Order: sequence, then C-alpha cells, then structure tokens
Amino acid sequence: MSIHEHDEIIDAAIRILLEEDRQVTISFSPDGISIRFPTTRKLAEFLSIPHYYVLPRFGSMERDGLIHRAERVGISTTAAGTAQLLKLMAERYRERAEEVLGTGILQALQAYAAGEGQE
Repeated sequence: MSIHEHDEIIDAAIRILLEEDRQVTISFSPDGISIRFPTTRKLAEFLSIPHYYVLPRFGSMERDGLIHRAERVGISTTAAGTAQLLKLMAERYRERAEEVLGTGILQALQAYAAGEGQE
C-alpha cells in the first residue's frame, strides 16, 4: 500500500486530536518525533465503522512503517508517519493546528520531521 492509502485513518486521527481532544501528545527520542494516535476504538467510533474494520488498517499502516503499536502503551507514529500526519495537518487543518499547537511549534515540528532538525 502507498502512504496515501492511509490518509483516511490519518485524517480521522488528526480531527480527533485537534477537534475532540484539543491536544497532541508528542514524544522526542533519538529516532525522531512521534505523535500519539487515538485508540483503534476511538477511531472506529469516529468513522462510524466497526472496530474490527480498523484493526487490519492499523496492521497495514504498521507494515508500511507509519505507526508503531506497543501493547499497553498505545499507538504512535514513526518518523515517516509523523511526517505524513504533519503534512496532512498543515494542508487540511492548519488554522486549527496553529490554534492547538501554536504557529511556531507547528512550523518547528514540520521542519524537524522533514529532516531539517536532524543531524
């Protein structure tokens, strides 16, 4: 699958983070930036689909290197997933993202995710 085939799930995650939760949990590590994804159940509810329809999509996203699932920890984006999430966030929901994160933070995250902040 291409990265863009996952845009529906990523878009739903962005809308949950920005519109419902009104917060974005960001983690920094030597591997880069990761953003905590909503739970599979929350995404299923948001998309009005059964939970078992979301699970294979998350498996596909994990195989494509966009997310990492850790039991009892949750789901977070990988470096590639973070870049895709931030790209869609800026393209589709810039105003809301700037409201929640702040303009400077959004720009800094985008720059870092694009490789400008990494050595």
